[in-house]
Amino acid sequence: MSYTPMIQQYLAIKAQYQDAFLFFRLGDFYELFFDDAKKASKELEIALTSRNGGKDEYIPMCGVPYHAAKQYIKVLVDKGYKIAICEQMEDPKQAKGMVRREVIQMITPGTIMEDESLQPKKNNYLAALSAFDDGSFGFAMSDLTTGETRVALISSWEGVIQEMDANDVREMVLAPNFDTEKKEEMVARLNTTFSECDKDIVPEQLKGITAAIDQDKLLHPLGRLLNYLVSTQKRSLDHLQPAEVYHINEYMMIDLHSRRNLELTHTNREKKTYGSLLWLLDDVKTAMGGRRLKQWIEKPLLNQSQIEKRMDAVAALKEHLLERETLRSLLGNVYDLERLVGRVSFGNVNPREVVQLKRSLEQIPEIKRTLAELDEPSLVKYEQEMDPCAEVRDLIRQAIVDDPPFTTSDGGMIKTGYNDTLDQYRDATKNGKRWIAELETREREETGIKSLKIGYNRVFGYYIEVSRPNLKLIPEGRYERRQTLSNAERFITPELKEKERVILEAEEKRVGLEFQLFGDVRLKIKEQSARLQKLARLVSGLDVLQSFSSVSDRNGYVRPQFSKNRTLSIKNSRHPVIERVMRSGSFVANDIEMDKTCDLLMITGPNMGGKSTFMRQAALSAIMAQIGCFVPADQATLPVFDQIFTRIGAADDLVSGQSTFMVEMDEANYALSHATQNSLILLDEIGRGTSTYDGIAIAQAIVEYIHDHIAAKTFFSTHYHELTFLEKKLDRLKNIHVGAMEENGNVVFLHKVLDGQADKSYGIHVAKLAGLPEDLISRADEILHDLEQSSQDSVNQPVAQPSTTQKVTAEVEAAVSIEEEPEQLALFAEPNAQDESLSLSKREKKVLHELDKIELLTMTPMDAMNKLYQLQKSLKK
Repeated sequence: MSYTPMIQQYLAIKAQYQDAFLFFRLGDFYELFFDDAKKASKELEIALTSRNGGKDEYIPMCGVPYHAAKQYIKVLVDKGYKIAICEQMEDPKQAKGMVRREVIQMITPGTIMEDESLQPKKNNYLAALSAFDDGSFGFAMSDLTTGETRVALISSWEGVIQEMDANDVREMVLAPNFDTEKKEEMVARLNTTFSECDKDIVPEQLKGITAAIDQDKLLHPLGRLLNYLVSTQKRSLDHLQPAEVYHINEYMMIDLHSRRNLELTHTNREKKTYGSLLWLLDDVKTAMGGRRLKQWIEKPLLNQSQIEKRMDAVAALKEHLLERETLRSLLGNVYDLERLVGRVSFGNVNPREVVQLKRSLEQIPEIKRTLAELDEPSLVKYEQEMDPCAEVRDLIRQAIVDDPPFTTSDGGMIKTGYNDTLDQYRDATKNGKRWIAELETREREETGIKSLKIGYNRVFGYYIEVSRPNLKLIPEGRYERRQTLSNAERFITPELKEKERVILEAEEKRVGLEFQLFGDVRLKIKEQSARLQKLARLVSGLDVLQSFSSVSDRNGYVRPQFSKNRTLSIKNSRHPVIERVMRSGSFVANDIEMDKTCDLLMITGPNMGGKSTFMRQAALSAIMAQIGCFVPADQATLPVFDQIFTRIGAADDLVSGQSTFMVEMDEANYALSHATQNSLILLDEIGRGTSTYDGIAIAQAIVEYIHDHIAAKTFFSTHYHELTFLEKKLDRLKNIHVGAMEENGNVVFLHKVLDGQADKSYGIHVAKLAGLPEDLISRADEILHDLEQSSQDSVNQPVAQPSTTQKVTAEVEAAVSIEEEPEQLALFAEPNAQDESLSLSKREKKVLHELDKIELLTMTPMDAMNKLYQLQKSLKK
């Protein structure tokens, strides 16, 4: 089959961009063919047609208008696709043979630059990864819209996953031979598009970006990222900032499960910002401030000195309401400097955006004056280092009109007086149009045709139009016929034709010169990119600090103190998000007390009583403190936590085939494997996904392991009241419970945290609140009564001889129990004396012998669970 020359050209270009939709420019449309057309027609919900591709073969085709292409590209990019933009590189009217076409840009999820596809308060990161033989990874990321570029060395694969998740990496560039299993894991766990690039040597023209890098391991991923940008963007990347080397151990580590459990940047259920910590703290006035706020929340500080500097600034702004409100007003007039600079350097900035840059710069002197009036040491850096970039501001003032058009295609954006030649063209155009208006008046008077008019179109140029009934009034030989219409005739005169030439020539030159002058202005602004980017960083940081101050002032937050002896003491602690959502001021505050003699709080109480809320508010207060914000309390003293781990909520991981219980064990194991004495651990209802005995055994083993081997500050919420006896054995564990009371058969939640253990779980009462049928609730009460009676009977009467399985189960529970058992564990005690006469098989004796040898406190929870499973399995053979 021999395709037409145009289709052959398409196929040759498409072969170079197999993983992208090829938007092939044909006149006023971008066309897609073959499989691209089939897939795009479904994704974009547009008609699939066909065209003759050669001898008797029709090939699939669909297309979108070039002037509306942005909206279609956004849809595809949002779905994770890549688009190669193939343009006509010469005028079809002047081309000899096939019009030359080239791909001028690749648009991918990690390289989008158009505002329609970007979220103002969210970075859009492209990242690259390099794996090394020692198990470490080089990580580089860049936001093309702002020029921000960062690199880090990460010691573990899980660290890579966490870093990608924390930064919402949209696209990852890998070597073609990158580990397939790891790539599949990223696909399963993260919403990321993947691309390949085999070059990892930094391009010569971008070597300046590597000035601060002194490790070869960091140059490889950065080189891969930069080569990918060069190959896909095909234009200047001068706005990319020098790569910043950061160390992940300089920030509090929050794994992706904990980040989601705590709902730092979006809620778990609806995946929306509303209801998250980010939503609560977001009172910024600029888009770049919003992005900086998200970055700070994702990476709380470990350096107390840096934290205190932020706190000092927040305190100063909180104390000076008038100055703070002035700053907020001024910041409200600052546009997105970071992305404006990016668009200037990228070459796609429009005239209105340049004016936005000018208006933003006009606010800086006033911001500096306001900061100087505050005279606060913590804010001196912002006042002194903010560069107003007056040259850029004055250039735009002189060159660009105050209300320019969106595009540069028709001119109208350069001020009169900025360029003499342009003024001459404008004068010629203006005078020429005045002459035409005068000609129209004169011709009407001399011919007596009142309806005569002079018009213009792109095909015929200027013309004199006379309606058909008035043709007889035209003096013979006065006009030269140009066009016949159904109800009129159009004419031209030599004089009008000459004036048309002068006007159109001046107009064409005016538009061309304006475009050139605008380009010159853009280049002059681009030369100041580094200054503008530094200014943007300072403005965005100040914006976040004033946001912290405003939120803290409005909600009655206090400045926390940091303890050296690991004391965690928060008076009248509140959950900041729930308190804000409730709005009524009815949130019940609670004290959190964990001095150096207490590492674990065992929390009991009914569902819906507030155990999870109590745990979460402690973690959120720690995070707020370490990003530099005040905290929701009357007084707070906190350690500086190096990591936060949470196991809250139950969910199956259906993608990887893991049950709720296995997910729970994995997350608990991750915490126990990585936590240190300086960490914060939140564990909620560990052990629910298995039998009661197994659950109690695992939960107790985890508590003991944390107490004896980690000593991290830990909140352990449980319904296993049987575990509260651990307070008598573990000297750094304390029992607390959330209060509830029974009133007229209904449970009343007090939401108050009290010392000691809860008296009951109130599970049936909660079921009643959930609306379960009355008959079901009554039956549950009967069953509960029978079970409680059986439990009491087992305490007061001799125990009947158990079955073999019952006996072994009791032995298992005894093995994970303690020497001094309270009344609550009577059901789980060792068999009484009369059971010793039972006849055991060799297999059963072997199991008991194995149980006797187990050193439980030296085992991890997963090892304990596996060992118990093996013993149980051996009994069933």
